[in-house]
Amino acid sequence: MLGTPALFATAYGNVGSSIYYALGLVAGIALGLTPLVFVISGVIFAATAATYAEGTVRFPEAGGSSSFARNGFDELVSFIAAWAQMLNYVITIAISAFFVPHYLSIFWEPLRTNPWDIVGGAIVITLLVLLNIVGIREAANLNIFLAVVDFATQLLLVVVGFALIFSPHTVFSANLHWGVAPTWSSFFLAIPIAMIAYTGIETVSNLAEEARDPPRDIPRSISWVAGAVFAIYFTLPLIALSALPVHRVDGGYATLLGEQPKSGGGGGFANDPVLGVVEHLGLHGTVLSAAKVYVGILAATILFIATNAGVIGASRITYAMASHRQIPEIFRRLHPKFKTPWLSLLVFGGIISIAVLLPGKTTFLGNMYAFGAMLSFSIAHASIIALRVKRRDREMRFRARPNLRVGGVDWPLFAIFGGLGTAAAWLVVVVQEADARWVGFGWLALGLILYAAYRRYVVHAPLRETVRAPILIGPAIALEYRSILVPVKPGRESEEAIDFACRLATERGSSIAAVSVVLVPLELPLDAELPEAEAAANEALDSAVAIGELYGVDVVGRLLRARSPGRAIVREAERRQTEIIVIGAPRAERPQRAIFSETVDFILKNAPSRVMVVAGKKVVAA
Repeated sequence: MLGTPALFATAYGNVGSSIYYALGLVAGIALGLTPLVFVISGVIFAATAATYAEGTVRFPEAGGSSSFARNGFDELVSFIAAWAQMLNYVITIAISAFFVPHYLSIFWEPLRTNPWDIVGGAIVITLLVLLNIVGIREAANLNIFLAVVDFATQLLLVVVGFALIFSPHTVFSANLHWGVAPTWSSFFLAIPIAMIAYTGIETVSNLAEEARDPPRDIPRSISWVAGAVFAIYFTLPLIALSALPVHRVDGGYATLLGEQPKSGGGGGFANDPVLGVVEHLGLHGTVLSAAKVYVGILAATILFIATNAGVIGASRITYAMASHRQIPEIFRRLHPKFKTPWLSLLVFGGIISIAVLLPGKTTFLGNMYAFGAMLSFSIAHASIIALRVKRRDREMRFRARPNLRVGGVDWPLFAIFGGLGTAAAWLVVVVQEADARWVGFGWLALGLILYAAYRRYVVHAPLRETVRAPILIGPAIALEYRSILVPVKPGRESEEAIDFACRLATERGSSIAAVSVVLVPLELPLDAELPEAEAAANEALDSAVAIGELYGVDVVGRLLRARSPGRAIVREAERRQTEIIVIGAPRAERPQRAIFSETVDFILKNAPSRVMVVAGKKVVAA
């Protein structure tokens, strides 16, 4: 069950990891304008972060921009967004794994260059795919610790750099050759490439199902990530270009920060830019050696975790696509022994990622990420704008800002600005980079052809229609339920329901979602603070998690705010595609009017799945 710190740590672990390769990749293109490029891309990212915060609160489920597009437009647009996301994850896996050996080259120099960096990256991907198939669990506390250490280390580099080597004249004058180095076309291309620095935003969306209170936790975590990342990307490039300034080379301009290393040693630091900064930070002797070892090990560890997050993200988006009949259902089937989506991990996390890694071209990987990310982000922005128009009268628990009310619609200025920025950046990549253009459009064309064929000949449904994969329920109830939802509130009835659900879950290795509803009176806005009711709901959720721990079962808690508890529970069951609802219920005070309470009666009549009512020590199936 993830709160704001865990969500922040997971996202920053991805976003913060990108500094270890994005800095060299962007500097090789933008040269002295690298700090400005990161500032511009950071502003666009802030708008994108606001879009994802609102969209994820609206639809707290795996899918990100794909989920937004499904609700804002239709299933075809949702597939395009999901397929672009898949490209992002494949590239993230490949580029993160590719740079792990580069930072471990402090122990063995050949790891800095081809072919050993390719071999090392392929080994990292293979190892992580196998571990995820077997079913390793991420340690949230370890992720938080490493994210804090990573952020603190990056801040320390900035502080030491400002104290020892920062040169305003070098950064703001000597390095700048406007329109020449870089050319204007290279400058505009560097902006979408710099967006590779913000790869973690989709991760928060994909983890939203595990957040206890999405309207509170998700906006906070995303704003923390945006602030932390902007602080680093605003300052570290200033230090980097003071340490490794732009200089003339063969009639042109270059910086060692963006030049490729040479086999046998020497050359630039495009493959390990942060190590290059450390080496030219003004440190000497034992301190320099210790700093290089520390940064090398930390960077390799963070990149290893980021690769793993990419592998998990690819499997999550694949599962979501298969659940909505966008790709064959076999991709969401679990391994009979390990209960993991082994095929999606093997194909998208492993085979395709290693295939794009093999050429060993970081520039191509950066261009491909920019192609997929800018397309996916643009669809996300457009979806939020469409949702504001389509659902203008619907109450919202969280609304990102700034907005402008015109014609009865609160137009999201952040989404409009962000959408224009990401769409323009996507067009720059398409126009300037032929390799990314043809491979990117080829990826989209292949996906659309397979999607159309699958929909027509297998699903027998229109391309734009949303279709959920059927729930597979076998004859043995206790052995077949894999997704269980349990509404809880303080009291013995809910504890008995959780106890029974845990016994079902231990039979099959099922997942349990405990849901507690805070009832918001009609006279109050949906986002009103109700501390006593929220405290009681959190107490019930904590109790459910504790009971689950006794059985060795993972219980994910979710706090909902709603006008009608029954309707909120049914909607949550539909969204999670729950296979069974287990609910504890006392007898109603007036049995002549209803057997159970109004909430239980509503769930029994409207639930999308089977319902089991735990009444005392008895169980009633419906």
